[in-house]
Amino acid sequence: MNEAFLLPDYFNAKVDDFITLLLKYNQTHNITGAKTREAVSKNVEDSIYPLRFLHVKDFKEAIDVGSGAGFPGLFLALALPHVHFTLFEPIAKKSAFLHLAKTTLNICNVDISTNRVEKITPWSVDLIASRAVTNTKMLITLCKGFISPSSTLLFYKGEMVEEEIKGLEGAEIYQKGKRHYLVLKDIHVT
Repeated sequence: MNEAFLLPDYFNAKVDDFITLLLKYNQTHNITGAKTREAVSKNVEDSIYPLRFLHVKDFKEAIDVGSGAGFPGLFLALALPHVHFTLFEPIAKKSAFLHLAKTTLNICNVDISTNRVEKITPWSVDLIASRAVTNTKMLITLCKGFISPSSTLLFYKGEMVEEEIKGLEGAEIYQKGKRHYLVLKDIHVT
């Protein structure tokens, strides 16, 4: 982790409770392909890996676009209790699970919106996270109302990331295995 960052003491216990809840819920509702404790743990690790290189101290407000079963937004929220997260998940059964997880785990810094991000009246945020939703330029367009000059965009991408960022300035890419963590700052959208 980045030297100034430590996970809260409760993090691992809440992750363990989350995994149990997700695996039980997933048997009936099939909201994620992660079907084992190990697979869910890998998704959690993937979600919080960027905390090794992000400077999160000044973040206060964040959104996660297309949260699915909570990756990455729910785990970033658990790791960053000083940041308020809004998780956007338009699929009702996934959004219902996020509400259940928030209540069961007593996560106070999260709101869940059962909407597409582009259908909401935007507000400026410090962090925009998204994993496996759409290509980078389309994500920027969908989120443009949330982006301020000080916003950081964190997109969890695959091997096509280089192709997706052609023409974008100031992109930083961190890689772990096949995952590419794309960080964009100073984005100016019209």
